[in-house]
Amino acid sequence: MIVTYNWLKQYMDLSDITPEELAERITDGGHEVESYHYQAYGTNLVIGKVLTCVAHPDSDHLHICTVDTGSDERQIVCGAPNVAAGQKVIVALPGCRLPGGEIKSGVVRGQQSDGMICALFELGVDKHYLTEQQLAGIEVLPEDAEVGNREVLKYLGLDDVIYEVSLTPNRADCYSMWAFGRDVGAILGKPVTIPDYRYQAKEQQANLKVSSLTDRCPYFYGKVINHVEIKPSPLWMQQALHAAGVKAINNVVDISNYVMLETGQPLHFYNLAKIPAREITVKTGLDEMYTALDGVQYHVREDDIMITTEGKAIGYAGIMGGDDSKIDDETTGIIIEAACFNLVNIRNTSRRLGLFTEAATRFAKGIDPLAAQKAVERSTQLLIELAGADGIEETVVYGQPDYQERKIETTARQINTLLGTEFTISQIYNVFETLDFHPVSRGEKITVTVPSYRYSDVKVWQDLSEEVIRILGYDNIVSTLPKMPTTQGALAKDGQEKRTIKQMLNGFGFDEAMTYSLVSQAKIDEGLLNIGQPVRIANAISEDRRYYRTSLLPSLMDVVSYNEARNQEEYGLFEIADVYSDDGRQASHLSLALSGKTTASKWQKQSVDNDFYTIKGIVLSLLDKLGYEANRIGFRRPERENEVLHPNKSAEITLDRNLIGIMGVSHPLLNKKYDIETCNLLELDLSAILERKKGKIRFTTINRYPAISYDLALVVREEVSGADIVNTIKKAGGSLLKNVEIFDVYRGSNIEEGYKSVAVAIDYQSAEKTLKESDVADIHADVLRQLSNKLQARLRD
Repeated sequence: MIVTYNWLKQYMDLSDITPEELAERITDGGHEVESYHYQAYGTNLVIGKVLTCVAHPDSDHLHICTVDTGSDERQIVCGAPNVAAGQKVIVALPGCRLPGGEIKSGVVRGQQSDGMICALFELGVDKHYLTEQQLAGIEVLPEDAEVGNREVLKYLGLDDVIYEVSLTPNRADCYSMWAFGRDVGAILGKPVTIPDYRYQAKEQQANLKVSSLTDRCPYFYGKVINHVEIKPSPLWMQQALHAAGVKAINNVVDISNYVMLETGQPLHFYNLAKIPAREITVKTGLDEMYTALDGVQYHVREDDIMITTEGKAIGYAGIMGGDDSKIDDETTGIIIEAACFNLVNIRNTSRRLGLFTEAATRFAKGIDPLAAQKAVERSTQLLIELAGADGIEETVVYGQPDYQERKIETTARQINTLLGTEFTISQIYNVFETLDFHPVSRGEKITVTVPSYRYSDVKVWQDLSEEVIRILGYDNIVSTLPKMPTTQGALAKDGQEKRTIKQMLNGFGFDEAMTYSLVSQAKIDEGLLNIGQPVRIANAISEDRRYYRTSLLPSLMDVVSYNEARNQEEYGLFEIADVYSDDGRQASHLSLALSGKTTASKWQKQSVDNDFYTIKGIVLSLLDKLGYEANRIGFRRPERENEVLHPNKSAEITLDRNLIGIMGVSHPLLNKKYDIETCNLLELDLSAILERKKGKIRFTTINRYPAISYDLALVVREEVSGADIVNTIKKAGGSLLKNVEIFDVYRGSNIEEGYKSVAVAIDYQSAEKTLKESDVADIHADVLRQLSNKLQARLRD
């Protein structure tokens, strides 16, 4: 929010406090001043008069001027096209420091120049608020400007300091200068005088009808002013608006903006001639195109709150009026609107349209329920004074504010106990009095009446305690060491296991990714290891962030696509994060993506192909490190096909026959969708893994006896999995079987269609002696028999 020093001076005496000190005091009072700057700046300025002005003999655009500065006459070379003899001007004398640097005497193309004749933007005035004429040349002052006057900025009304104040969410009332002024007065301990907005005028019977067909507009104030005169605003109002960041337009429009800044209540003035029916209705449910004040056409949606007349939209409620009912130079009468609109609707519409107006900001934060009446009266008063308002009709009101006077009772003991302070009843009473809380003291009890502009903020006695410490100063709280038991720091549940996984993956060459928890419906549909139905965000910032994700892999695919689009074709990425379901479940998942190739040595042009078995090896290594033996882990064909993983190169992962993950090679459709090369993907349910009992670590001596090894080439049907072969051999091999490993799969000549040849290495070993062929002959024969009986496997010829 923008606050100005001069505006605050209207309400209280600030003669004993500098702008810098004021910024510090406001911050200490709970309103952080993020920055402040002078509206204009110049250290050695004076008002002068151009006595003579002739063309420079060696230039086609410079002029040689003789300028009277009150104390002397000096020659100044000026390049402005509008400089002329007889003008009153702003002169920067040598040594003057301006935003652009220091002014010095010098020679310009052979002519002495002792100073500079200034334009307003050279003093640091924001160009946004200057006219084309002011931007094109020097500032020409009125005839009443006193030559020799050195308080130039004060004469121009530019001796102001502008503060950027960051308001906390609960202090929407401070978007009103009146409310903010009262708060600053309380912080400084100074009496505050707010303008008396009562006016004297005979009002006519109202000939205006206002209504609302939606509960999103609970009340609406309307007032007709039949005659106004459009002209420029007085200088003091233009200067106040410019300092507050609002461009001056004309007296009538400027009054609406000025009163909004004063009261915090947005107003809108309609051209009376453009609303011949003298009827205004607030409604929703429209679906049409609409041209706003900025000249842009917008699509009105059914949820937008619209101001209408005779069924036709004339304004986005609380955001911006319409181009067809705006105030212009031909306006002779107006309708004043002051209303309250649902803040959620205003915020959503404003954000969708990209129209973040001053009015929308205030409605979206919440407004004083009684501000509408004050704003109508104050604007009428100013219209009478500055626009010759006449033919004033009575105010018409639809509905009423949801407001009931709120009284809160507290005691000094309550407040001091909560704050840990020792304030007296008198100190606390004075705080409430300066805050306009109208305190009444009876014995130890103090009863306050919360003003309407603090209605949404001060609700219970604890809120009063906050006001007391804020005004009297947080340094009154005595610093004490907290009393608490000593605890030993430790990782959260499953923290050590997650750290181990990250360390292992980093060791494998993977980088950790972090992606958004909120995703679109398309990402939800793409998930393979969904925890359940997603949690839907009611007030999502966009449809792409509508749901909490139920699976991690779709989010990681965006990272893969991002990297490949930037020629990062070799990658190893993983993410560990929580997923959620709408029934309250929460689980930790691990997602992983690995490129199809990894370069081992660029110099030797060596690379390693990554495939299904690479991911499988990573899974087995991770689970082994976590304490889960390989014989508890299974891989099976996915129960349903999808467009994420290749149907013939994917598998579900089980632990103790419970599903814990899914892995495989990316599906061609997925590659096309994300414009990526084939990669290898994995998602594990870490919560499901870590809730399983881990195996105990057993230490055994290194076997000193050699093993007997056999290599088998088994011909089996295509549907027989490697796991089926390994498990069958392990069951038949008994205690002497130490290792089974598949090292090749062959399809081709001499292997009939529908079959494959699987090469298996088998090791037999005893811890007690060196085995002979005869010791394992019967066992090995039983292995072959079981393979034949259970899997119809035969040895390859």
